[in-house]
Amino acid sequence: MADRYAVFGYPIHHSKSPFIHSEFARATGQALTYEAIEAPPATFGETVAAFFAAGGRGANVTLPHKEAALRLADEATDRAKLAGAANTLAVAAHGLLADNTDGVGLVRDLRRRWQVPLAGQRILIFGAGGATRGILGPLLAEGPELLVISNRTAARAEALLAHFQPHAHAVHTTLATLPWGTTARLYPPFHLVLNATSMSLGDEAPPLTTAILAPEAVAYDLMYAATPTPFLALASRLGAAQIIDGLGMLVEQAAESFALWRGVFPATEPVFQKLRAQLAASSAKTSAAAATVAATSALPCAAETNPASKADGAK
Repeated sequence: MADRYAVFGYPIHHSKSPFIHSEFARATGQALTYEAIEAPPATFGETVAAFFAAGGRGANVTLPHKEAALRLADEATDRAKLAGAANTLAVAAHGLLADNTDGVGLVRDLRRRWQVPLAGQRILIFGAGGATRGILGPLLAEGPELLVISNRTAARAEALLAHFQPHAHAVHTTLATLPWGTTARLYPPFHLVLNATSMSLGDEAPPLTTAILAPEAVAYDLMYAATPTPFLALASRLGAAQIIDGLGMLVEQAAESFALWRGVFPATEPVFQKLRAQLAASSAKTSAAAATVAATSALPCAAETNPASKADGAK
């Protein structure tokens, strides 16, 4: 009988996780099923409990439940404790184990897929929410020279600074904050600038400027889309040497979860390429549909070109 896995979120219909894990299972010969389960915040705990009581072996957790997922677990990995949130749950010897694979997924995508160096580099992160909290530990572990957080609400950035300062000190990284929207050049230009906000959903971008970007700067958006996000489009206009979206991070964090559950690490590049092709096809289909609508709208209406129609309408 196939082992059962799932992803919990609210909403969850958009999730690529069932496709990703089904591809991993097929490629590695693992017998499992993987489904998306919508769980409103009010019933998240009981929904997850029912899933594992019915024989579930593991789960991914996405917004808005990552902090709640950590509280549900009986034990947690160090990286989940540091992040204060979990995106992965697994059945372990003493109950549920919580893990956070977001940060390691980001680092693996940057270093292995895109060959972006992190050690000794200057890194700026826009945003101080859960996404930033999940990636800070693994980024600091790479030993950057400087890591700066910029957030609209300065107090949240300062809170992260205090929480992660011991870890920065351990690897000799300077950890600091940057006022949101400042035009002053408080630090040397950054080699890597990450957007960990949700502004792209509102077709907006953080306050990126040319003064922030080093000549070889890489801009990375944790969100992904068929076309460049507003942040990546802005970074490109301002001269970023490379722009990357978060699709690879999505695949890599999923692979880390899969390895925790199944004891085998799947090849990620084939799945990454399939997802990229799906996004491109979806974008092409949407563009074609929009062009058809525009062309139809541009045609004169029948009543203006057909004398019979005019006559009928005059009766």
